Amino acid sequence: MPRALLSVYDKTGLVDFARALAERGWDLVASGGTERTLREAGLAVTPVEQLTGMPEMLDGRVKTLHPAIHAAILARDTERDLAELRDAGYAPIAMVVCNLYPFQETVAQEKVTLQDALEQIDIGGVALLRAAAKNFLNVTVVCDPADYGTVLETLESDDSIHLALRRELAMKAFAYTRDYDTAIHAYLSRDMAPRLDYENLPEHLSLGGHRIEVLRYGENPHQTAAYYGRMAGVGPLGGTMLGGKQLSYNNILDLDAAWRVASAFDEPVVAIVKHLTPCGIATGETLADAYPRALASDPVSAFGGVIAVNQTVDEGFVEALGALFVEVIAAPGFTDAALALLGERRKNCRLLAIPRRFDALELEVRSVHGGLLVQRPDIGDPPGTTLRVVTRRAPSTEEYEALKFAWKCVQHVKSNAIVIASQNATLGFGAVLPARSMPLNWALKKGVNAPVAQFLRPTLSFLSPTAFRLRQRQELRRSSSPAAQFATTK
Repeated sequence: MPRALLSVYDKTGLVDFARALAERGWDLVASGGTERTLREAGLAVTPVEQLTGMPEMLDGRVKTLHPAIHAAILARDTERDLAELRDAGYAPIAMVVCNLYPFQETVAQEKVTLQDALEQIDIGGVALLRAAAKNFLNVTVVCDPADYGTVLETLESDDSIHLALRRELAMKAFAYTRDYDTAIHAYLSRDMAPRLDYENLPEHLSLGGHRIEVLRYGENPHQTAAYYGRMAGVGPLGGTMLGGKQLSYNNILDLDAAWRVASAFDEPVVAIVKHLTPCGIATGETLADAYPRALASDPVSAFGGVIAVNQTVDEGFVEALGALFVEVIAAPGFTDAALALLGERRKNCRLLAIPRRFDALELEVRSVHGGLLVQRPDIGDPPGTTLRVVTRRAPSTEEYEALKFAWKCVQHVKSNAIVIASQNATLGFGAVLPARSMPLNWALKKGVNAPVAQFLRPTLSFLSPTAFRLRQRQELRRSSSPAAQFATTK
């Protein structure tokens, strides 16, 4: 009779599946808690120790790591391999049913210790899955309880599991162990990442993700789309949805752009983003103080945008929003009073609590035809960077502060990128236009309600003669505000 080895952490559907196998003449072998579960259900089951001649060791860390198990799984359907098994007193294993300790779920918990995480790294189970998947020409590997029904249906109709299904299940098992190892690597390297080699990229890149949510559609209504997370059970950007409608594909892209802006500042900041491009960034004593300045940068584009902040959202900020239509608000947290007010006034507004700032530890990956483009995220100027004045007049202290703020903002604007800003708020943006004169003109047009510092004029000449003449012709209205404004480009 064919033999199946069962060793699972997730016991969903296990008993029914094992009973159906036994009814079809399969011999059941199981380890540890799986064996106890099957025996308590009244099923005849052979313990792994009976095959290996060895008891479990090290509190169950070693159960199936033995030739009696792995030789039985890896044996090919050849006379030589089968004879070798018989000489050793072993019999082939035709099916491996296995899933792993919940490492991803464990490390997703708050205050999990390193020791807790290490105890959830499965060794024997991964070895079983890889061995069975390697030998899928002869062995069926089942790592997902959702596949139990398909396997039983195949056995019912053919009394065997056809090669195409065995191959499909093997691919699934390899993807499962790949994602498991990727999660372990990500967890162990999290605190070490700042010390890792930032200059070099890996020779081989493995990407693993869990489908978190199927979206209504992609960038356009005729495109299918889903959100995949590095870790199962975690929402977009590692956050938690607290209210509002389902996030869309474009919402998530805008959120990522906005969260990077918000994470770049230590002081309270409000970042408004529309179509991946900031349309308002401002800092202040509080979020409620910063918001009006961020909105004033481009109140037209802000309609229907997303807002990200780096402080807990409170009632004051919600009141400051006024009547502006906002698709999403992302923040480290929301007070109970703010959630109640948002639920009353903005029932459809998506609210996303993101506990971790953007830390630039993960690689940025973009698919292209036939391959991937990979780069390290932009985290701003490296430590020790010095600024060099190239204008005829050096900036004043106020102008210098405006320049530093604008330089930090322009990092998050797509080239050709131009930002006009005061010391703590953007006044105008120009971005994603082919010629530099075009975003310059657009940025100046949007920033026309406040003057640009006089020393800006000669700095524009490097853009192009056309852009410089354009700037010379354009006269900005004078303002009584003493705050300096500055424009910067990339």
